[in-house]
Amino acid sequence: MSNTTSTLDAEARDAHDGVGIKTLAAVCRAPRTPWEVTELDLDAPHFGEVRVRVHAAGLCHSDDHIQKGDAPMRMPVVGGHEGCGIVDEVGAGVTRVKVGDRVVFSFIPACGKCRYCSTGRQNLCDEGKNASTGEFPDGTFRFHQDGVDFGGLCVLGTFSQYTVVSEHSVVKVPDDLPFEVGAIIGCGVPTGWGSAVHLAQVKPGDTVVVFGSGGVGSNAVQGAAMAGAERVVVVDPVAFKREKARELGATHTFETAEEAAEFVVAATWGELADHAIITVGSLHDKVIHDAISIVGKTGQVTITAVGNGWIDENPGMLIGYQRRIQGGIYGGCSPLVDIPRLVSLYQSGKLKVEELITRTYTLEQVNEGYQDMLDGKNIRGVVLIDHDN
Repeated sequence: MSNTTSTLDAEARDAHDGVGIKTLAAVCRAPRTPWEVTELDLDAPHFGEVRVRVHAAGLCHSDDHIQKGDAPMRMPVVGGHEGCGIVDEVGAGVTRVKVGDRVVFSFIPACGKCRYCSTGRQNLCDEGKNASTGEFPDGTFRFHQDGVDFGGLCVLGTFSQYTVVSEHSVVKVPDDLPFEVGAIIGCGVPTGWGSAVHLAQVKPGDTVVVFGSGGVGSNAVQGAAMAGAERVVVVDPVAFKREKARELGATHTFETAEEAAEFVVAATWGELADHAIITVGSLHDKVIHDAISIVGKTGQVTITAVGNGWIDENPGMLIGYQRRIQGGIYGGCSPLVDIPRLVSLYQSGKLKVEELITRTYTLEQVNEGYQDMLDGKNIRGVVLIDHDN
């Protein structure tokens, strides 16, 4: 390659001649401070980036962990990593989508070229490295206010009327897909569904125990049922969530792990469960112990949760029964493959998504939405973003 060609490529990547805009966004300025709706300056998309007019954003528990200071994040930050909208502008070099396309955000990008993408593990894409800083690979930001840079959660920031993201962080979906459905198909649905289908690899006839039946756990229930599990057992202290889990494919539900264990022992003639999937809102030591104890020989515990829990068990608990513990992110899903797949399952009526959305909120109601989640009132809350102001 000539020096001239290299110079031209560098100039193309630095080019971003579009015009920046103003956007209303829900931001967190410091841990343990409420979400605040404020006006930010948003840069035009750079090379390989797109601007999206966001129409719906899901209220995932991960954002609450960031706001509470339970998970590290560079502040200030624009919240939101579940979302769906319309491509409004594209930067130079963009090939995956065009202006007018309806897209779902993927909270882990899929570059398609790194070791993990090229071996079918897009959920581990190397471009996901800046999720906790919100900065782009070149160390810059797109949201600003009075000279201060705001990151976007997972380099997205969907709690905003508009956002600029890498083209690797969006997946084109059908034009008639409801925005609120698309929003949660970007995170909660694949994370739970994939935890059962990809990470646990549930098989027909298996007994599966799901700990926590919220926005992620409900989809682990659907995934296990879809994979052919004979028993899908849910443990959740909230009656409303247990009732909903039944509608989504759970065969048995219990308030406590002790009640579930008693049932599993009797139902399996003492062989115990094949799988335990942990999808609680906040990971803790007891749920890890309960999950390990409820699976039998060669059983697997899949951990899909954020919190402060530790695996503090005698190794004999694993060795003697040849149990396995599997960590999981994004449910092991590859967004370019699994988001279209889940959309198709929804459109065919085989996957319930609208039924997961308990209530919708305005951008100004983000704090109320998270309080409802913490109070056990919602399976999933969704923010519908107004563009009239």
